[in-house]
Amino acid sequence: MRRFTDLGGGTRVAGGNAVTPNYQRLSAADLQERSDRLWDRYADCDLCAYDCGVDRTAGEIGACRVDDTASVSSYFPHFGEENCLKGSHGSGTIFLANCNMTCVFCQNFETSHEAQGEEVTPEEIAEMALALQSKGCHNVNFVSPTHHAPHLVEAVRIARERGLDLPIVWNCGGYERPEILAELEGIVDVFMPDVKWGDDAAATTYSKAPGYWTNVQESLREMHRQVGDLEFDAHGLATGGLLVRHLVMPNHVESAKRVLTYVAEELSTETYVNVMAQYTPYYKAKSEERYEEIGRGITHEEYRTVVEHAREVGLTRVETDEARLR
Repeated sequence: MRRFTDLGGGTRVAGGNAVTPNYQRLSAADLQERSDRLWDRYADCDLCAYDCGVDRTAGEIGACRVDDTASVSSYFPHFGEENCLKGSHGSGTIFLANCNMTCVFCQNFETSHEAQGEEVTPEEIAEMALALQSKGCHNVNFVSPTHHAPHLVEAVRIARERGLDLPIVWNCGGYERPEILAELEGIVDVFMPDVKWGDDAAATTYSKAPGYWTNVQESLREMHRQVGDLEFDAHGLATGGLLVRHLVMPNHVESAKRVLTYVAEELSTETYVNVMAQYTPYYKAKSEERYEEIGRGITHEEYRTVVEHAREVGLTRVETDEARLR
């Protein structure tokens, strides 16, 4: 069973029940300008930390293995997210196909690596967001959004014109570029990076993401600058802020400690952190000997050590897997 462990910082509550999403405060012209600038980047793509420089408008593909066409694998009210996102009616997730990382342990490799999905336009993504709102979802949760940022910003612009009024969640792997994140300021309400590694060598080996740890520190700093610590409405639903996920990996306790230390010392001890225990070898990590180091689940001791470290560095808002602590 998952739980929220308040280690002393309390819950930051936004005033009232109705909270205005960030993008409602932007002018239509500003949203259009953001969208246009991001679309221009497809021609010499630097949307993520790979900075491939390929011309995706001409059909070239980079690390994300896709041109300037966006695809969605599925969208639905998701009840497997954190309580503050799923609430009683679900988090309105829109799963984008492909990914700007290539994790050998990915549990969704069919969509993230093999591009299973339907090609969509920004207008179609906008209609998906509105459909999720009509189902009562508490937010619009873009999953693996980085490489399709132009489509998504344009979709938000269109959806707002048609009545969208939900917080936007940017559910990413953390392999971002601060310059691109800056274009999202005032559009994204909740940044939710899954910070996978505090070690560049491991990130290169297992996620094919060179310089990951160096990059994610800068990206986290920019996210926190924009939205601050996570806040909730009177019903306990996230309205805005930074939510950091970290999946504890076998044989990489020190990497996890490095992530938590950075968050506490360089961002805020009130950063909401979900320390996840559910790692299971999937995809290549399940069968290939060269990934033997991560070819098992984590131990109780590994997980307990990481959670204890979160307390030691002063983090006060940590979500843990209670069963793993027994």
